[in-house]
Amino acid sequence: MGKIRAAKNKDVLAMMTIRLAVKENRLSRPDVVKKEDYFNYLGEGGKGWVWVEKSVIKGFAFLDLTNSSVWALFVHPDEEGKGIGRALHDHMLDEYFKTTENDLTLTTAPGTRAAHFYKNALWQETGMKGGELVFVMDKTRWESLGKFEI
Repeated sequence: MGKIRAAKNKDVLAMMTIRLAVKENRLSRPDVVKKEDYFNYLGEGGKGWVWVEKSVIKGFAFLDLTNSSVWALFVHPDEEGKGIGRALHDHMLDEYFKTTENDLTLTTAPGTRAAHFYKNALWQETGMKGGELVFVMDKTRWESLGKFEI
């Protein structure tokens, strides 16, 4: 059984490996997301968590606190379908809404498993931006889903 813990600087290479291994939402240019970006979101710019099982990171999630958005939520392809993504998602939203009233947003490509995931998690689809779907979650909606725990 795995557990969620706060992401640390020492986790960056494992998270980068997962990000480059995904089958959907692949980076067309891997050099666009740099190691420094992860460090930024581990600092004042954001907050991150990892799913660890037997000392191996299987997935991770990050918030961009500056823009009130989800920066990343990825699970290694070998670990898909085991509830890791949903556990990270729920933990991330619980932590976010403990400290703010601001809506949380994210974007993802239409027609992907990620878009389906967020629709199933009852995010509100609000339109398109730059060819991607825009989703919003507000604190009231999250609390009404019974996911918010202090």
